Amino acid sequence: MMDKQNREDFLNSIATKAGRPRHQLADHPFKPLNNLPEATLSGKTQDQLLQIAKKSSEGVHVNFETTTTVCLADLLNKYVQHKNIRQLILPTTDVWGKFKLADWQKSTGVTTNYWIPQAPRKENIQRAQNADGAIGFADFLLAESGTIAVATTPGQGRAFHFLPTHYLSIIPKSKIVPRSRQAMVAYAEKFSSGELKTSNINLITGPSNSGDIEMVLVVGVHGPLDMTYVVVEDL
Repeated sequence: MMDKQNREDFLNSIATKAGRPRHQLADHPFKPLNNLPEATLSGKTQDQLLQIAKKSSEGVHVNFETTTTVCLADLLNKYVQHKNIRQLILPTTDVWGKFKLADWQKSTGVTTNYWIPQAPRKENIQRAQNADGAIGFADFLLAESGTIAVATTPGQGRAFHFLPTHYLSIIPKSKIVPRSRQAMVAYAEKFSSGELKTSNINLITGPSNSGDIEMVLVVGVHGPLDMTYVVVEDL
């Protein structure tokens, strides 16, 4: 992540090459035209946001599931079998226990690899490329658009989400937010406290959707063939 001095040097360099004074936000403060970022879907309960997220996600060709921590392992077993996954990649993270998956992730029933923080980047990318499926964790689910937000971490890198054939993301119900504004505010707080350090935040809205000149929709041309969101209702 770019530190403050590097950022200032970068922006000053751009202003110099553009031949104009450096713009300063203090001189021209941003004035929003409305409060839609905060007001959209405000006041909705988590149950209401769940239903909105389900409709939005299915609208972008996501398989949307809900479950509890007690039933989550069984759902994942059925997913692995249904997708005929033979080689699985999982993140290296300490949240497995939170979802009652500490035992499951050690005995998935298929060949299992991990995105390893200490491993060379090429090795992790190759693991993801070879995987039939990936099961990971998202930070937030944006109800309005059916988008998951997930920060890149040493144990769950960027390519983890985009290279495997099938992709499943686990999200606590409590982490469903109205839209990107709420997620970005939460990330900003984590940056400020030092809790989060990341090179990027991924906003993923289902599998890729491509249409040719005849408007024939093809899903999953770029990235995973399909995506599944699993919302854990008791978290």
